[in-house]
Amino acid sequence: MAMPENIGIIDLMLAVPNQETSNYYDFIKPLLMDEQSREMFKMPAQYMFKDIPNTGKQDDYLAYTIDKMDEFGIEKAMVGVDESQYESQNEAVLKYPDRFFGSYDCNPNNGMEEVRKIRRLKEKYNLKAVTAFPSGLCPQVSLDDKRWYPIFVACVDLDLPFCPCVGVPGPRIPMAPQKVEHLDEICWFFPELKVVMRHGAEPWTELAWKLMLKYPNLYYMTSAFAPKHYPPDIINFANTRGSDKIMYAGYFPMGLSLERIFGDMPHVPFRDEVWPKFLRENAQRVFNV
Repeated sequence: MAMPENIGIIDLMLAVPNQETSNYYDFIKPLLMDEQSREMFKMPAQYMFKDIPNTGKQDDYLAYTIDKMDEFGIEKAMVGVDESQYESQNEAVLKYPDRFFGSYDCNPNNGMEEVRKIRRLKEKYNLKAVTAFPSGLCPQVSLDDKRWYPIFVACVDLDLPFCPCVGVPGPRIPMAPQKVEHLDEICWFFPELKVVMRHGAEPWTELAWKLMLKYPNLYYMTSAFAPKHYPPDIINFANTRGSDKIMYAGYFPMGLSLERIFGDMPHVPFRDEVWPKFLRENAQRVFNV
């Protein structure tokens, strides 16, 4: 049950830090109603994290990120790309394709223009996934809303996993768009769409693993959770019938340091045969990396 060394970890949620972070969460501000979230928090879910990483001022943030990846045995990392933001991450994917691959956080409110954008990003950055924050959109778009359907079709056509946040969101915003039950109809109607749950699925983790058992196209990544807090029924599912379904994703530097993550990680009670799948092999297969 020991965590293996030198396996070449694939991290499905990492970002290249930068000096200017004051506007990083502006997209969610219209949804925040309480003063603490709007005025006091550095990030909307700050109350949930004890020590948000402070990366300090760096001469080269991309080089700094690669050094941190090397320190903790991360061979490849998925980072967000876009056409008008995330310049350092766009550069990372183009300059170091052996270390970084791109995902795009989509907004179905934009209709067909969003589909065209996904296709452009796929061509330019060899995009590997489309992510989504249903509760964080303005206006919110529930996962049972048909506005997602053009996104799903594009993902099927381009063989891109769709990775939505599910479960109660950390920021103080309504949870209804992210109910795990919405995935049932999606996975049923789009059996060719690979769906990878993000951000925990709590408190519906029992339903999450039951749906993963039901649908071959449904998966789970551990983003935004320190390993100490991985849901026990998700660990149990990985150790039994779900070893091909669960994948590692971190949350550096948004909320967790790599020191915290990999300080906790060896204590996760995965079986020996699960570790390589969790840290690398499942991500390779599902995300085509």
